[in-house]
Amino acid sequence: MKKGHIIGLGIIAVAIVIIISSIGDASSYESFSTAKDMASNGDEDPIHVVGHLKKDSRGTVTGLEVSQDKTSFTFTMVDNDGTEQQVYYNEPVPADFTRSEQVVVIGAYKTDQMFVADKILMKCPSKYQDNEFRDVTASKK
Repeated sequence: MKKGHIIGLGIIAVAIVIIISSIGDASSYESFSTAKDMASNGDEDPIHVVGHLKKDSRGTVTGLEVSQDKTSFTFTMVDNDGTEQQVYYNEPVPADFTRSEQVVVIGAYKTDQMFVADKILMKCPSKYQDNEFRDVTASKK
């Protein structure tokens, strides 16, 4: 084999190892009860919890409390099992946070009552939904 072929095979082997190791880190979505069980067993690995922000009957987000210096905040999130949980995030409130349809928090329980998020992912409403709805109603007239 030529020297170039050996180097190419080495690069491919390294790429395969990197891909396999990143697949092992992929996490599935869990509930707050699973995260709490993990914490009580001493497992402090970050976990992904998916849910939505708690809202009142008018659709206003409830339970959002921003710190005085606006560098951290807490909010109430409801996971897909219906469990409400207070979540702390040590960063400023992301733009359009209150408009998000779905929220994924990545973190762990640091106390029995507080889930601490290291990262927040948001699914914001589509800007095309209203337009599609208007087009459908306009075409029925």
